[in-house]
Amino acid sequence: MQEALFTVSKLNDFVPADDPLWSVRTLVDEALGRLSGLFNTMYADTGRASIAPEKLLRAMLIQMFFPVRSERQLMEQVRYNLM
Repeated sequence: MQEALFTVSKLNDFVPADDPLWSVRTLVDEALGRLSGLFNTMYADTGRASIAPEKLLRAMLIQMFFPVRSERQLMEQVRYNLM
């Protein structure tokens, strides 16, 4: 009976189909997909858990595409910017 409390939305519901970042996202997805195997070999078997390189690279792209001047602003943009 609680289904009405939750909504299931997709990125397509929020970002227009003609947004130029869709083409950038496609390129980034392809490039990171090709690099995924290389990234996996770089992980250590022991030690602290690390942030996936794919996520770090995506965050850096947000920093380049939007006027983000600090890491604090970058974290806010990562939470805010769904694309």
